[in-house]
Amino acid sequence: MAHIDPSRISPETVLITSGRPAREPDAPLNTPVTFASNFVQGGDRGYARTSQPTWDAFEDVVGSLEGGRSLAFASGLAALAAILEVVRPGGVVVAPQVGYSGTRTLFDAAVASGRFGVRFVDTASTSDLREAIDGADLVWLETPTNPMLETVDLEAAVESAHGVGALVAVDATFASPLRLRPLELGADLAMHSATKIMSGHSDLLMGVVSTAKPELHQRLHDIRTRTGGVAGPMETWLALRGLRTLAVRLDRAEATARLLAKKLAAHPAVVRVRYPGFGAMVAIELPDAATADAVVDAVTIWCPATSLGGVESTLERRRRWSSESLGVPAGLLRLSVGLESPDDLWSDLAAALEGARA
Repeated sequence: MAHIDPSRISPETVLITSGRPAREPDAPLNTPVTFASNFVQGGDRGYARTSQPTWDAFEDVVGSLEGGRSLAFASGLAALAAILEVVRPGGVVVAPQVGYSGTRTLFDAAVASGRFGVRFVDTASTSDLREAIDGADLVWLETPTNPMLETVDLEAAVESAHGVGALVAVDATFASPLRLRPLELGADLAMHSATKIMSGHSDLLMGVVSTAKPELHQRLHDIRTRTGGVAGPMETWLALRGLRTLAVRLDRAEATARLLAKKLAAHPAVVRVRYPGFGAMVAIELPDAATADAVVDAVTIWCPATSLGGVESTLERRRRWSSESLGVPAGLLRLSVGLESPDDLWSDLAAALEGARA
């Protein structure tokens, strides 16, 4: 079979054609899951903490999408932890003032231990970000941010960061590689929690990091091998299967998210709607925590849950977590739009909003 150049086909086709076994008579169409921790000597694989056949297929698909090479990790936070190992002791990281709370806990722990310093900044403001970058080793960005759904001028951020010799790493989980490919805009590293929209079925934990720089890829591979933050073969196989349908799932969820964002903006109970114009995530601000909690308690189709990106629609008041940033409004609900009927989702949400107003 001739090699398919991923740069000459659409991302939707890359999702289907990459990471497949050789096309030979009686060969399986899908890469089988390989349950093995050890391998016969004489090849390059050696041991499953270094390399695993099921990872190869998943990493091939994501790397082909991103325009680089990818590495699978046990979770999104394991992927971030590996990236932070690249920062020199005593270095400086620039990060979002309000971003994913799990990421913030890693930054706070690093600062408390004296590993490196962190400058928290409003990354949606290009001027604020530019002022904070001088002397930084790593600029860590989320776009859109979790849970405020703010976006970053990525090209401007990359230009400023590279101007002072800083690396740029981007968590693009909410966008997915179908809506944002940071490496194409000059970023050094692109990270995703594959737990979310990539795999799409709420049945695994995984992370993935991609880079177009061979030296960074090797460094992160060595860190993963040394620290053992590896993904299991079953999780990786499930994530690969989920990737095959990412395009149709995202298109459907995104169309519903746009519809809901428009309807929510016109609802008298909603103070503000946050939607970047793409993706399956919407955030709404309600007057207070009590109103938001009442909506969560009243819905029947939407599922109150903390993760996101699955085929089922979920929602959560983020400030219910003590680790959540005080910059997140107490009445903010983060909505992850799934694949149910748009009419059913709206009816359920509208009834809950009306009940909360009564």
